Amino acid sequence: MTEEVHEENTPELEEGEMLETVTEELETPVEETPPSAESSLEEKLQQLEAQLAEAEQQAAEHLDSLQRSQASFANYRKRTEAEQVSWRSVANAALLSRLLPVLDDFERAFQALPKDLEGNPWLHGITLIRRKIAGILEAENVKPIELQPGDTFDPLYHQAVLYQEVPGFEDGQIVAEVERGYILGERVLRPSSVVVAKAPPRAPEPEPEVEVVDAEVVEDETGCCDDESAECLIPETEQEDACCCGDDESCDCQDPA
Repeated sequence: MTEEVHEENTPELEEGEMLETVTEELETPVEETPPSAESSLEEKLQQLEAQLAEAEQQAAEHLDSLQRSQASFANYRKRTEAEQVSWRSVANAALLSRLLPVLDDFERAFQALPKDLEGNPWLHGITLIRRKIAGILEAENVKPIELQPGDTFDPLYHQAVLYQEVPGFEDGQIVAEVERGYILGERVLRPSSVVVAKAPPRAPEPEPEVEVVDAEVVEDETGCCDDESAECLIPETEQEDACCCGDDESCDCQDPA
């Protein structure tokens, strides 16, 4: 029984001792932080703030560089794709241009087709070949240049092979189509060869008539009688009368009538 009581009272004593120890620690005065420690903490805080600002600046620079790199790569990819499309278009244009003379030969052959060959099975096969070539060109967006007689000549789509005076057409109008032209999208594969009307030459303007006026002989009031060196144009038979009534008051003028 004595041992049990002792064991029960032991924890109580330990708790009391712990309370006394805590009370003593609380009653112990807290030592103040010296000024040197506060200044060192402020310096460390300033250093940390400077490092943080520098890290933020570096992060902003890295982000800007990354965005520039992404934009440059996107522009490069777009430019490369556009160049590939352009190269493909040029290659297709070169190939399709070689098919145009073949189609022209088919057109000329069918325009000069003899009548006795109409309905021939062999001719039907040739017609199918021409249709296939035309279908390939149409599938590649190749279209003929449409024009009508009387349209205005356009150097971007037409090529003049002959200038001719044609009644009923004004200067610069298309008279006829010699060879059909084709376009690929907005690219001209081959311009249309055409005959262009020209204005007739202008008739030379008549020269203005010049009226020839006979020189009139102006007689001197005295009939050249006073000037001995002058050659008098009045006949000798009339000089006497012409000299009369001049400056000489003593002259007895007589009326010739």
